[in-house]
Amino acid sequence: MIRIGATVLAAGLALAGPLHAQDATAPAEAGAPAFVPSLPQTLAGVPGTWDLSRDASTRRCVLTLSAASGEAGRRLTFPAGCRRALPVLNRVAGWLFTEDAIRLVDKDVRPVLAFKRRSDARSYGAGLEDGEAYSLVPLQIAATGAAEAAAMPAAAPQDGPRDPLARPAGAGGPDPAPGLYALDRFKEQDVCRVELLAGEAAKPAPVRLVEGCRDTGIAVFDPVLWQAGQGRMTLRAKRGHTVELVPVGEGRWRRDPDVGTTFVLRRVEP
Repeated sequence: MIRIGATVLAAGLALAGPLHAQDATAPAEAGAPAFVPSLPQTLAGVPGTWDLSRDASTRRCVLTLSAASGEAGRRLTFPAGCRRALPVLNRVAGWLFTEDAIRLVDKDVRPVLAFKRRSDARSYGAGLEDGEAYSLVPLQIAATGAAEAAAMPAAAPQDGPRDPLARPAGAGGPDPAPGLYALDRFKEQDVCRVELLAGEAAKPAPVRLVEGCRDTGIAVFDPVLWQAGQGRMTLRAKRGHTVELVPVGEGRWRRDPDVGTTFVLRRVEP
């Protein structure tokens, strides 16, 4: 298989109004840069959309760190379901950026999660006294899964029973055929659809993201090309970063490495 060069991305923006954390479904604020090459170096680069996850689990939430200031640092918003997925967010009222680090703070501006830059330069890590660890990653990086290896070892346990979509030992099989594929995440089925178009042999072929995609990560990733060979599939984003997938049987392909967030493409009929 000819590998398409891998690049990874990150996110950013700026700040300023009354603050307290709010449940929201709105995307990142208008004006956020679509792409920056690494974690922000200054306060101006922080506002935007971020992926917050509990390490060694499938629990995660999309946060929007706002440029607006308020009663507890700067404002942040997140969907209502995040309070159930990550109860630590019940204590969070805002965020601060200090000494090249991000802090999620409570209503009294005391740190709840004090994130520090990891050596991979693509993610922040923080821990609680009870041993729980969390990762904060620009959403564009999280969409590729590139930062998860720093936070989640391959053998780490996950919430609930073993994932039934885990790749069987020695899985292989034929290369994927062009056609329509549904994207499954966790227990959510068919959150997006992509069409793998036919192309010339041994060359990348076009991908079309079908209108109505409900998965923010894939929408940000924005696949435009695909290629397959030797039992593997590569999706390439518009900006050049890639995701590798391996077969899991019955026309299904799962992101590789087989850790972290479930990401499965499943062949469906139009």
